[in-house]
Amino acid sequence: MSEFLDRMKKAAKADKKTIVLPEGEDPRTIAAAKTIVDEGLANLIILGDPSQIHVDGVEVIDPKTSDKHEAYAQKFAELRKKKGVTIEQARQQMDDNTYFGTMMVKMGDADGLVSGACHSTANTLRPALQILKTAPGTKLVSAFFVMCTDKTEFGDNGTLVFADCGLNIDPNADELSEIAIASANSWKAFMPGSDPKVAMLSFSTKGSAKGDVPEKVQEATELVHQKAPELACDGDLQLDAALVKSVAELKAPGSTVAGSANVLIFPDLEAGNIGYKLVQRFAGAEAYGPILQGIAKPVNDLSRGCSADDIVGVVAITAVQAQMAE
Repeated sequence: MSEFLDRMKKAAKADKKTIVLPEGEDPRTIAAAKTIVDEGLANLIILGDPSQIHVDGVEVIDPKTSDKHEAYAQKFAELRKKKGVTIEQARQQMDDNTYFGTMMVKMGDADGLVSGACHSTANTLRPALQILKTAPGTKLVSAFFVMCTDKTEFGDNGTLVFADCGLNIDPNADELSEIAIASANSWKAFMPGSDPKVAMLSFSTKGSAKGDVPEKVQEATELVHQKAPELACDGDLQLDAALVKSVAELKAPGSTVAGSANVLIFPDLEAGNIGYKLVQRFAGAEAYGPILQGIAKPVNDLSRGCSADDIVGVVAITAVQAQMAE
């Protein structure tokens, strides 16, 4: 187990939160639930058929027969009134496990939600944005991965944040700057005692190549400097310049970030998604996420290729996010 995950689990155990898992039909959810209960990481609610789901120490709820169904439908209709949602439509929506689970978080019956093992990111994010909304002062919801590698020379003893690897397809310069600042704040929250060093990645270092992407990344870097002047952030940087000191000395001499970055901001989702999967598969890294930042209460997405252990890790992280939100 990585040092990062060990820290998340210890924190989760110290102040147990209630996390809802809507995908009770998935065997990985059941396997993860058993581990979470055994390790005492969270109080769990699984949504599904109680006659089919049996995990000691876990509450199993069928949304369709729950005594909260009508109250949740009434609240959802109220929240979506301006969008023309009727009470009949709201009742139908509450039959959906993810919508019901998200409403549990909204109503304070759960502290966070983890989904996505067998549903798309959109199916997790849509109810979160409709019901929970964005956090105060947040312009953009984005997604990051915590990557834990055995390459201790990189990041913080092998741990790095990659963003955005799960949500925003082609962010513009302003959106990229928001992703960078949010990811730096997430680093501070999850890695206390370690300052974020944010590398704005491109195929160019300090303007060494021309093109729309390097120009966008350069503009985003300037916007970060304007919005958060105290933040160590540099770009545009190629990946090797961001991580390898000898390369940084050649390509970006004098940079306070190059060669020691721990937060990597990719120019678009294509690069970020490919990048995290390469590190996960080729380097055997543990990839925790996509973890969503910018939602009013903790909701996290899973990769559909996740394992039961991945679910355990994301539940621990979600529990810690819930502690921070208090």
